[in-house]
Amino acid sequence: YIRALYNNDSTLINSIKVINYNIHEVYSPFPIHNLTKLLKLKKTNLSFLSFIYGLVGFCIACVLTWYTMIWSWPQNIGGKPSFSWIRNLPSFIPVIFELSIFFSAHFMCITYLIQCRLFPGRMPKNPDPRTTDDMFLIEIYTKKNDEKLMNILKKNGAIEVLITKN
Repeated sequence: YIRALYNNDSTLINSIKVINYNIHEVYSPFPIHNLTKLLKLKKTNLSFLSFIYGLVGFCIACVLTWYTMIWSWPQNIGGKPSFSWIRNLPSFIPVIFELSIFFSAHFMCITYLIQCRLFPGRMPKNPDPRTTDDMFLIEIYTKKNDEKLMNILKKNGAIEVLITKN
């Protein structure tokens, strides 16, 4: 790998535009606008998963309200009929909504941790601790020591250019 360290996000973006190599990873202390377009990363399915988790929460909430208020323990609350779930639906809407949001939010957190591989006790893969504060790093995979690439990186504002073997 060749790693180039930058102190400014605009020089990082300009350098990415110039490089015609396969960029393995970019480390940044904050999100950079349009970086995913420059790296040509595919769109994630997290929004679809959020919808699925909300749908699961909706279904479980419907079954829960039916089971607790109609089947298992029917009660006459405020004169509302306890023999039909559909007739009591307006009183169940807050419960159904809250459980849909609950399932979606909690399972999205778990999905995010799995997607980013942030398991408890796992050592971080950040190659340079300065990228968590104020520096930016590009990691480029090459099979040989490419002097041409190193010169391009230095010419485009890289503070440090290192060659590492992983």
